[in-house]
Amino acid sequence: MTVTKKNVRFNAKGLQIAGILNLPENAKEEKQNPAIVCVHPGSSCKDQTAGIYAEKLAELGYITIAFDASYQGESEGEPRYIEEPAARVEDIRCAVDYLTTLDYVDENRIGVLGVCAGGGYAVNAAMTERRIKAVGTVVGANIGRVNREGDPIKTLEAIGKQRTAEARGAESLITNWIPNSQEEREQAGITDIDITEAIDYYTTPRGQSPHSPNKLKFTSLQSVIGFDAFHLAEELLTQPLQIIVGSVQGGFASYKDGHELYNRAASEKKDLFVVEGASHYDLYDRPEPVNQAVEKLGAFYKENL
Repeated sequence: MTVTKKNVRFNAKGLQIAGILNLPENAKEEKQNPAIVCVHPGSSCKDQTAGIYAEKLAELGYITIAFDASYQGESEGEPRYIEEPAARVEDIRCAVDYLTTLDYVDENRIGVLGVCAGGGYAVNAAMTERRIKAVGTVVGANIGRVNREGDPIKTLEAIGKQRTAEARGAESLITNWIPNSQEEREQAGITDIDITEAIDYYTTPRGQSPHSPNKLKFTSLQSVIGFDAFHLAEELLTQPLQIIVGSVQGGFASYKDGHELYNRAASEKKDLFVVEGASHYDLYDRPEPVNQAVEKLGAFYKENL
């Protein structure tokens, strides 16, 4: 199906959020269409994996929107490069707000899809955003859990010292999400498959984007460490739920998070689909595993939106 892409902006707590709206052919003529909000991973942007899924779902007939998080990419917000879970969740609610203003969207047929950390944010938003009727995750990860591994207390103490320094006039500390190259990774002694493939995706022509510069304001990790994307899922996550993970496990542990979410979710209709032989980053853009995921998601949204 032919898809028309439209650059749009919508309001989120006073900030203008940059998005790409994907319109299947004849969407405006058909009036009441289902729509899906697509949420990008941490460090990512609308032009990368969330945009890939948004376009493929639009080809199946869904109106979709992918957008840059507040404070990141082409969206507004100062300071730059912060990862703020509350803002990420609110961005999703505001994307739903925007979709409800389009007279060719059926406000009772809105779903969400999140990739990696975006999956965790999508789940968290859906628990309190009841206009979301169906929830999908692809290699969904609980970003709080990821950042609590290792020595979170040491990190929090370092953040406290940095905040004090910045309050006294020091420049903001901007760090990286991942090493800037495979050579840098090797020098650091990192061998994990997820980090290795993240570098291949984000820092090479395979997936790199100027709107995803691998920059993170260090002090924003304070909020991330205290965040649990799945908190209250056993009580509040009641919408139909489709979880997709790859069988090849790495340090981001999306396979583990997918199983935990499946076990915790209160959803009566829920499914966990494992793409055999696929790693975390294979499900970002590799045609075969992505097509498997899209086929599963297409059937899921068709049944539940």
